[in-house]
Amino acid sequence: MEKAKGQEFGTRVERKEPKAQMSGNDVLEILKILNSAGIDVWIDGGWGVDALVTRQTRVHSDLDVVAPLNKVDELKEVLGKIEFSVCEDELPTRLVMKDDTHRQIDFHTVTFDEESGGLQKLQDGTSYRYPPEGFNAIGVINGQKVKCVTPEVQAECHYGYQPDDNDKHDMKLLHEYFGIPLTEPYID
Repeated sequence: MEKAKGQEFGTRVERKEPKAQMSGNDVLEILKILNSAGIDVWIDGGWGVDALVTRQTRVHSDLDVVAPLNKVDELKEVLGKIEFSVCEDELPTRLVMKDDTHRQIDFHTVTFDEESGGLQKLQDGTSYRYPPEGFNAIGVINGQKVKCVTPEVQAECHYGYQPDDNDKHDMKLLHEYFGIPLTEPYID
């Protein structure tokens, strides 16, 4: 059974530890390291939306990326060299790593099918399938082109949970820039 992407996590939990900011330069540094190791990722979440609109529109506490599940061990090894370690392991759904400055990367792990769609197994036993065309977007961060998931997939992944102010901001941008229709809970 497939369902909206956000449904696997339910309500969000506020973390008590200090939140770092994930800057555009931080994102580019991480992408460079992963690309150098031959690990393909696609930016998702808040930075994904900002990359699609080609400018930073808000502060980001983390970096969300879609990554191949079969590259998790390589991700851990490569990012471990710059002091990132696993802080949440909810595989096969996701893996979260952070460094000692609390910069955080949330890997949404997928297995690619024969059509190049990305299947993410969710914690409740269902799955979400990123469509093959969902990996075709190119965004810009600090003047550099980056691979992202498309505005349509970004929007789909924003449903199924209670949104916070950042989610509302991101959906408003997707609507304004790409004509993505808004439904509850994103209608004012």
